Amino acid sequence: MRLKTKNLKDIKTIKRTTLVLTCLMLSTQIFSQERIKLDGVTAVVGKNIVLDSDIDKFRLEIEQRSEGKIKLTDCEMLEEIMTQKLIAHHAVIDSIPISEDRVAEQVDKTIGSFSQQLGSVAKVAEFYGFNDEEDLRKELAEIQREQLLIQGERESITEKVSVTPDEVRTYFNNLKDEGNLPEFGAEIEISQIVIYAKPTEEEINRIIAKLNKIKVDIEYGASMNMKAILNSDDPSASGSGMGSGGAYTITRESGFVKEFKEVAFSLDEGQVSEPFETDFGYHIIKVEKIKGQQIDLRHILIQPEIDENKLKDARETLEKLTVELKKGSISFEDAVKDYSGEKATKTNKGIIVNPVTGDSNFELTRMDPTLYSRVAGLQVGETTAPFYDETREGEKMFKIILLKSKTESHIADYIDDYVKIQSLALQKKKEETVEKWAKDKIADTYIKINKDHKDCTFDKNWKKD
Repeated sequence: MRLKTKNLKDIKTIKRTTLVLTCLMLSTQIFSQERIKLDGVTAVVGKNIVLDSDIDKFRLEIEQRSEGKIKLTDCEMLEEIMTQKLIAHHAVIDSIPISEDRVAEQVDKTIGSFSQQLGSVAKVAEFYGFNDEEDLRKELAEIQREQLLIQGERESITEKVSVTPDEVRTYFNNLKDEGNLPEFGAEIEISQIVIYAKPTEEEINRIIAKLNKIKVDIEYGASMNMKAILNSDDPSASGSGMGSGGAYTITRESGFVKEFKEVAFSLDEGQVSEPFETDFGYHIIKVEKIKGQQIDLRHILIQPEIDENKLKDARETLEKLTVELKKGSISFEDAVKDYSGEKATKTNKGIIVNPVTGDSNFELTRMDPTLYSRVAGLQVGETTAPFYDETREGEKMFKIILLKSKTESHIADYIDDYVKIQSLALQKKKEETVEKWAKDKIADTYIKINKDHKDCTFDKNWKKD
């Protein structure tokens, strides 16, 4: 969705609610005294500080997100950052809960993303000026905790905010009168049929036998750490961070699959599990220490190898099915029901849900590039040729994708785009609620602004004049 750039107020509203400084703040070690001395403190909000370099990094973020269409002054950027720091400060006061498992999960995702760009975790740490991966993870964890605090406090502030149909209509009419109706980009709906290439019974038996042999070796004193490094298909096992040597610390709320946690919490200290299956493959677990609701464990994952004939069968089945679809011998929905092996879309007529929006629409300019390249040349009702894909769990498959519908880019229409307009109206009302909350909280929060910014004119009374 694109908004006309002259509607700065609404652009700032959307920008505020999507504020994520994690990536751009990596090179600013917020809690490092040495860094603070070199950098300089622009402002203090409660117990949180704003560094001079934070403004520069925020400017870069806004320019990248808006493709250079939004220009804010240093004073406007400082106010935006101070507002985030104010929310984080009161989130601590209000005891907003933070899931350390979620912190760790987000840190892993961030490091994984940067590692793909730079080649390795060591190169990421070096590039951003950290001593090693451990220091990098500590800093990222602090940044992520602050982001989760801000998110949690915002949700707490706005949890009861809603919009009525009259408010949505008024919001739309105001945008229309001002000539600022949003332009929605071209969107598509897509459906898929997935045929998995399953391992043979012989391959499964081979893996289980191998894991049973490893289990016996460990029970007779072999190192689980070394066995994981040598045998596990978990890519983290041979690294130096979380997952090294198969080691993890989990709780019942951890982001591990249900089957994994059920086995882990059924074991005693020192016990090694029988081989068991998850979507990732086949595992054994050894519980090393139980600390209340937390378990230190090591695990070994072995993923089955897929016979080439199984892949060939999956491809040929879809090739024949594509011919039948073109002839009209079978409908796509019936083909999904009869052939598709993916649970998530099989029960949804094959329709793929957008993980970002939660609905079935994908904006073309925001799609995953690989998926976009598959469907960009299709007409409505056409399907792709069968193509190979695999999941992060290691499952291998062939797919075909149907272009179910397409909506061209257009200026917002009240009836056709009501759901989107309602979402924008709610987003704006929530932001107004947060702004009012912030203005009230400034009065009883310690605020100090560097003399270099004393002449700034703010929307809120940061200077407490």
